[in-house]
Amino acid sequence: MMSDKDEKALKAQKNINIELSEEIAEGVYANLAMIAHSSSEFVIDFIRLMPGVPKAKVKSRIVITPEHAKRLLHALEENIEKYENTFGAINQVEEAHRYPINFGGTVGEA
Repeated sequence: MMSDKDEKALKAQKNINIELSEEIAEGVYANLAMIAHSSSEFVIDFIRLMPGVPKAKVKSRIVITPEHAKRLLHALEENIEKYENTFGAINQVEEAHRYPINFGGTVGEA
């Protein structure tokens, strides 16, 4: 059984006040994600790749722990399932594009 102090601490963790500035709320468009990892972190680069332009720009880089990466994976799976239940299956192009971009280390793309 939890003490009152433990229950209050648990409630405080569930009620995090998150601030979202206007600039961040606008979002950034990206159509490619490159993922690299080490033993202690995952680095996700969100990139905007424009047709006919040989240079792509990283628009945002997010660095997270392996534990948070796994939570993100599960959250994406859950949200994709909800999306597809509402709007239908998301179709994927069979021919996966391979981009000759390598930041070193283990890399995946989305």
